Amino acid sequence: MILAWFLPLFLIFLMIGVPVYFAMLAAPGFMLYLNGQERDIALMYRNVFNGIDNGVLLAIPFFMLAGELMNKAGITERLVAFSQTIIGSVRGGLAQVNILSSMLFAGMSGSAVADTSALGSMLIPAMEKQGYTRKFAAAITAASSVIGPIIPPSGIMIIYAYVMEVSVAALFAGGIIPGILVGMGLMIMTRLMANKYEFPPAKRFVIEGVSISTAENLAARVIARLMLAFILYPLVVKVVNLDIGSYSTTLLLHFAGALIVTETLFQIQRRLVSNDFRIVAKRAVLPLLTPVIILGGILGGVATPTEASALAVAYTALLGLIILRSINLKDLGPILVKSAITSSVVLLLVGAAMAFKTVVSLSHIAEDLAVYILALTNNPLLLLLLINLLLFIVGMFLDAGPAIIILGPILAPIFIDLGIHPVHFAMIMSVNLTVGLATPPMGLVLFVASSVSGVKVETISKAILPFLAVEIFVIFLITYFPIISLGIPSWLGFVKDVDLVGPIAGFFLQPN
Repeated sequence: MILAWFLPLFLIFLMIGVPVYFAMLAAPGFMLYLNGQERDIALMYRNVFNGIDNGVLLAIPFFMLAGELMNKAGITERLVAFSQTIIGSVRGGLAQVNILSSMLFAGMSGSAVADTSALGSMLIPAMEKQGYTRKFAAAITAASSVIGPIIPPSGIMIIYAYVMEVSVAALFAGGIIPGILVGMGLMIMTRLMANKYEFPPAKRFVIEGVSISTAENLAARVIARLMLAFILYPLVVKVVNLDIGSYSTTLLLHFAGALIVTETLFQIQRRLVSNDFRIVAKRAVLPLLTPVIILGGILGGVATPTEASALAVAYTALLGLIILRSINLKDLGPILVKSAITSSVVLLLVGAAMAFKTVVSLSHIAEDLAVYILALTNNPLLLLLLINLLLFIVGMFLDAGPAIIILGPILAPIFIDLGIHPVHFAMIMSVNLTVGLATPPMGLVLFVASSVSGVKVETISKAILPFLAVEIFVIFLITYFPIISLGIPSWLGFVKDVDLVGPIAGFFLQPN
């Protein structure tokens, strides 16, 4: 069928330098015209607007605005300082700080580009000053920035949930462990490289002699104690197990016990660490409340992703304008403009991809590809290996958002029919294509890291290879061990009656 040739034409447009948005509209439009389907051309272009006109997608500009507010308010600087207080003076410490900062920043912005730009502009010069090569600093910044769209909130997962009609909350819950695994893997690789290449040790503090206002100090102390008390509450209930008769009285007594344990721990900590350490930690408490608001609202069922993203904007604006006073009303104009431009680029791509999806359904390419793939082998393990290779190659050339919208409707039904859970396949696809953001030759964060550092993309591409190897290894862990992606969603009740063991672990665990 002549219509199926729109996909090769799309790739040709990309290779000759046509912007993705126009290539996604021109290629299928041209083939519809040649096929005499002028009426379907009008349908396709109407879907550009229809694809954007959805309340779920409102979360994307809100999260981007929250990220811009945090950057301008100096929150990034506080997270870096807090990361360094945790890492301490170990060899390769500032590289580890870079990774940990990316993990913390991921829980707020959900954008790899924002991570690379915000942390890179601060940490790349600092790492070079301490004795790291600029190419290594740029490579570790680019490699760790891909954690941004994996640890929730994630713009890419919102797009996937919208296109494939999967629960956003389930995807957000599913991304927590994979994101942590990527971060831990990068830290281990950095530690191994630190021994081989004799990286310099880190200073304990990025900023020395910092101060904190009385109001922020009080707020940080109260919030930190309440958060730890909530974490300790189930343990106190299990150990003490009071039963006064009245539910509310029992609850208050258990929580009071959790507060007593919390205060005891804080008093012990007060005697073990320096005053500088405590101040830097307190300065990070209010910013770190942002992911608590976002994830607590969504995973707790209190707020939708859109409502949680709006709450995140309100909180970060309150933080920057009133509590920290690090931004003023004059700063809001440029912040809104920048976030609007970034959001419009993403939403235009979503709209174009939804139009592209219309032609995918008209061409029946999904059904044809399913028949072809299943003709190769009916072994799910081998098929997952092949699909990972395909996604990795696609990620080298195409941005994650458009790739998800184009390939999701084609590939997901095939593997869901083979027994792969929709959330599990979403994680495989999202993480794989997210890693593609740091993969040469067209990885977007490579170009951002190059712009921030002044190092050529080719040079960063060589330096990033050990870190890409770690991320590819994590992708295969996610692929063949479903519990990594489905453990938390299953525990929270977002997915039910699902195989958490997977075929490989099941083979070793089955009785002889």
